[in-house]
Amino acid sequence: MRTVTRMPGEAPAGRMRPLARLPVFFALDGKRALIAGGSPAAAWKAELLAAAGARVEIYADEICAEMQQLAATPPAGAIVLNERGWTAADFAGAAIAVGACEDERTADAFANAARAAGVPVNIIDKPAFCDFSFGATVNRSPLVIGISTDGAAPIFAQAIRAKLEALLPKGFADWAATAARWRGKLKETGLSFAGRRKFWQLFTAQAMADPSRAPSDGRFEGFVAAATGRGAKLDAGEVTLVGAGPGDPELLTLRAVRALQSADVILFDDLVSPEVLDFARREARKLLVGKTGFGPSCKQEDINTLMVALARQGKRVVRLKGGDPLIFAHAAEEIAACRAAGIACEVVPGITAAQGAAATLRLPLTGRGCARRLQYVTGHASDGGLPTDLDWPSLGDPATTTAVYMPMKTLAALSRRALAEGLDPATPALAIARATRHDQAMIAATLADLPARLAAAKLPGPVLVMIGSAIGANIRARDDLAPAQEKIGGAI
Repeated sequence: MRTVTRMPGEAPAGRMRPLARLPVFFALDGKRALIAGGSPAAAWKAELLAAAGARVEIYADEICAEMQQLAATPPAGAIVLNERGWTAADFAGAAIAVGACEDERTADAFANAARAAGVPVNIIDKPAFCDFSFGATVNRSPLVIGISTDGAAPIFAQAIRAKLEALLPKGFADWAATAARWRGKLKETGLSFAGRRKFWQLFTAQAMADPSRAPSDGRFEGFVAAATGRGAKLDAGEVTLVGAGPGDPELLTLRAVRALQSADVILFDDLVSPEVLDFARREARKLLVGKTGFGPSCKQEDINTLMVALARQGKRVVRLKGGDPLIFAHAAEEIAACRAAGIACEVVPGITAAQGAAATLRLPLTGRGCARRLQYVTGHASDGGLPTDLDWPSLGDPATTTAVYMPMKTLAALSRRALAEGLDPATPALAIARATRHDQAMIAATLADLPARLAAAKLPGPVLVMIGSAIGANIRARDDLAPAQEKIGGAI
């Protein structure tokens, strides 16, 4: 029996799946572009072509005011207005042609004239006559992204563009411009192909980690040295304190999402909802550091030590906190630890619990005639008891709305003291558990009654209490305060 041997072989690359449209990008700087029509739709196309550096020539018997204004202040290339119809001779030397044609006969004539001159043509809103189409555009020039649905759903393409606009930092434009300046300079260094590839990997890592600060030209040599192993490590670690908001992941800021998507390690508290972590980069390590009120918690010193140690390893560390990181969240200790260690530290604010709860309940916290001041106070001190340094007269001010954080163990004592300071026992109060989440619950009562009602209800944490006449005024104003939320107890 003959033995058949088999030699190692390279697997063929996967084939490209069919494309509805080929994405290409025209280089139009200094070239002629012809547009037939003077309507607002034609003006938008003229603005796009001029932004790409084209000399845009408009041919139309009537030119709208928008086009005239655009011609006076074009975004880049010139816009020339010709108050007459186009002729076949006008296509000579044009790089691109666009027609704003009202009917198919006019569209057919324009498209045929353009093709006869060898000029690619687009007829606005008439895809059957088009050689190419305009997609939705994300502009971080020289980084440009085009989106097409092959004309099937332009609004869908615009929605995708809006999402990409939100996710891509404006600073990417500066990084892309820097890359354009450095490309030729890098070739002159004599670096090998592998060295140049390493250079651009380091460049890209820095762009992703800190898109808001493009590198100065002085950093070029540092990138080159790092690419050849001669320089200091460029990917120095950093810490970003990020506010996760009160629970609903859709309340994350764009900066918070970007920080999560660029993090190597995320240190998060129990109060951070799992849905928020879904926005993190899949490869990121996620470490629960267990900061929660009145329960088992990591020591703050241990969190500081871990955070700094990870950053010193070159990691991008996100310290993710419920609500806003600067409100009752130990931010001062963590910022100080970073400063002492020489670690770069940034803060991304978040929507704090009081704001999130009020928005969910459509509950204004201030109002003419009922509340001229809003204050946030903590319900417990470091020893777990009622703080001794609260400004009690301010809590007794009937024209103030007070949001009490972490009130579960001390609300009865706080209520007694506030009433002793002169606050009316009938002052409206509201306890809200797990604000903005799908299982949000609340108790509406008077300040005198709320501690007992809250203790009996045993609401799951975190809980926030809001006190003040503005609370009662807005609860009484309508019965549909929170139709999608569970209500415990009655209205005030």
